[in-house]
Amino acid sequence: MVDTGMNRLGLSIDEALGGALDGVTIVTLMSHLASADDDVAQNALQLEQFQALRSAIPARRYSLSNSAGICLGQEYAFDLTRPGLCIYGGVPRAEATPHIQQVAYPQAQVLQRRMLKQGQTIGYNATYRADKDIDVAIINIGYADGYFRSFSNTGQACFGDQRLPVIGRVSMDLTAIALPHGCPVAEGDWVDLSFNLPEIARLTGMSQYELLTSLGQRLSRA
Repeated sequence: MVDTGMNRLGLSIDEALGGALDGVTIVTLMSHLASADDDVAQNALQLEQFQALRSAIPARRYSLSNSAGICLGQEYAFDLTRPGLCIYGGVPRAEATPHIQQVAYPQAQVLQRRMLKQGQTIGYNATYRADKDIDVAIINIGYADGYFRSFSNTGQACFGDQRLPVIGRVSMDLTAIALPHGCPVAEGDWVDLSFNLPEIARLTGMSQYELLTSLGQRLSRA
């Protein structure tokens, strides 16, 4: 690893070109793009510096691009790319949108079905008040699982083709969802949580990386 601008890990360019790698057989010489998800001058500068390293330091292969870097063009690809976020359904740049599919599909189980009467509130701090009688399901997921308070009154679950909005504040272990009239969801049923990473990143103001990596160990993997 040679640092070309991330300033996180690796040899400096001066160290790499100054003899620190003399006598070392290098399988992969790599660096890491710091701002590939933005159109900034730093990308071209890092590319130029890495091209100079490639010319000066023999290696079996060279690698610069992460998920966003792959979208910057063929000149950034070198011999090996290192996709991370996009493998898990994240979209690093708009150009990648048609080529990436959602991978993580969190689900939660209905613990209780109840009626919320007109005028009643639900959840901590009473952030939702029913304007009519509605059916509600309480599901077993919350911010301790990585389903954050940011989803309070904004998130959404699905049961079949029915959309079930999150109502009230998401708590540590529990979340409330509103059920449309006639929705057959019952206690013990499982609902799907909307988790399209670019969409929920815009909704919550959190990065796709945070949302994905915060899905907790209490969630069973299938």
